Amino acid sequence: MRVPGWSPAALLLAACLWRLPPGRGAAGTEEVIVGEVGKSVVLVCRNASKQADEVDWFHGNPGAVPPLFSSNATLPKDARLSLVDNSSLHISALRPQDGGNYTCKEVLNETVREHRVQLLVASGPSNMTVSISPAAALPNGTVYVDKRDAVMFSCTSNSHPEPTMGWTFQPPSSAPETFTEVNGTSTVCILQNLSLHFQGNYSCTARNPLSGRSETSTKELLVYYPPPSVPRCWAQTAQVGLMLQLFCNWPGGYPHPVLGWTEEGRDLENSSWVVNATGTGDTHVETLSSSRLLHGKEFKCVGSHILKQGKAEPTCTVQIKAPSLATEPLKTCFVGGTVSLMCQVMESNPPARISWLRNVSQPEVEIQPGGRYLVTQEGSVSNLTIQNCSHDADEGYYVCKAENPAGLKEAYVSLTVKKPVNIVGVVGAVVVLLLLGVLVISGIILYYNPLLCLKVTFICPPAHRNQDSDDVFVLVDSDAEGEEEEREEEEATGNSNVHRVTALVNGNSTQAGYGYHFTESDSSELHSELSAEEVEREERPTTQRQILPFLAEMDGTVGGS
Repeated sequence: MRVPGWSPAALLLAACLWRLPPGRGAAGTEEVIVGEVGKSVVLVCRNASKQADEVDWFHGNPGAVPPLFSSNATLPKDARLSLVDNSSLHISALRPQDGGNYTCKEVLNETVREHRVQLLVASGPSNMTVSISPAAALPNGTVYVDKRDAVMFSCTSNSHPEPTMGWTFQPPSSAPETFTEVNGTSTVCILQNLSLHFQGNYSCTARNPLSGRSETSTKELLVYYPPPSVPRCWAQTAQVGLMLQLFCNWPGGYPHPVLGWTEEGRDLENSSWVVNATGTGDTHVETLSSSRLLHGKEFKCVGSHILKQGKAEPTCTVQIKAPSLATEPLKTCFVGGTVSLMCQVMESNPPARISWLRNVSQPEVEIQPGGRYLVTQEGSVSNLTIQNCSHDADEGYYVCKAENPAGLKEAYVSLTVKKPVNIVGVVGAVVVLLLLGVLVISGIILYYNPLLCLKVTFICPPAHRNQDSDDVFVLVDSDAEGEEEEREEEEATGNSNVHRVTALVNGNSTQAGYGYHFTESDSSELHSELSAEEVEREERPTTQRQILPFLAEMDGTVGGS
């Protein structure tokens, strides 16, 4: 019986037959045919004659089982069976239970010939599943893993008989490499310490050893890792124009993190201050227009990474501050000398740009380095050095200006240029003034207190005085011996007074009180003239108040004589 519309060539092609060496079949098998579940197969009855009276097919040994299909019989109950060219058995929609030994029995002129065929039914591989864990998938199906994890690759497949399974890895722009292969319905592989070199396509292939059919499932794998630290923020002034730039940098992760700026909990990109926003790699930059309202504002950068989803987002903040200055308001320079004017920015964020200007006559003329001017800046300190100072060219006010997008601050420095001073002349003048001062003070003291000199003379008597004797001799010269005799009595009294004064000055109150003998003849008279009251008064210590009454008494005696 023929199948309508089928040619022998078409039937062979549709059967997808694989021939195996006869040694692979069962004992007595002349031919092995392999078919796949769900497909069709044709079992050919070899050496069958077209004039055969009858052809019978048995699913087993003849005599042990009833005929499966006979050319002289009607169609069997199983409609999947039919005859081709009145001898070959056609089986459609193969099932696993269709496999086994088949026998073709031909009857020609009462001659019986048999032909045995073994049918192997293969299934799969099918229902292949590939998993990589722990992992997550992107919207396009690409799988990514954390390089810090131990990643397990698993692959399973249904197949009869058991398939050969293996994993292959194909890096970008490279040929695939097989790194594991096993016989079985599943395979598992674990990789640790992944790096970016392990990114690529991972393919699991299952191959049916009977049918030769294979099935492959491929997944693209990306290796991610988060940044190791927290974001870093800073502010700076744009190179073109006085605009504020907010920088947020969070390096060290793959893929690049997502960064955004906020101000008081609001997205900064929606603010009217924003001029431009750019992001390159690990850095995000927001450019804002300058405004004094920026002073004191605090901006926050929020970072997120695909591996840190569901965790607290790391942040960093930056506060904008207008500049403040500290200077030396007064500076002096000698003509021909060198002076350095200092200006320090105490507080500024972003860092302020420092410039030096001349006085109010030229307020907008910035001093440029060159010639006699040297402008240097180290950190937040700027120095303007002026060489070969000139009174006409350099004296006046200098303006230190610090400016950032949040404000402007100016400080004034007054420079005085003087002629050099003669140091030797100054020292000489000072010495002369000191000497004149000493002389003037001495003169004033002597004028108002002349007894001070007398005290000095009394305390330090001449060197020829006899210190071993308490006697004071007063020599009185006379022009003639006769006059001395006539005035002997008067002079004795005067000499006694002089002796008393001198003795008081010298501290010898005893001698003054008792009238020490100047001569051998006047002692009795002097003792009689002194009263007991005078003796008691003369015994007191000699002071200025004791000297003055004696001087007055002496003056009265001399005047009376």
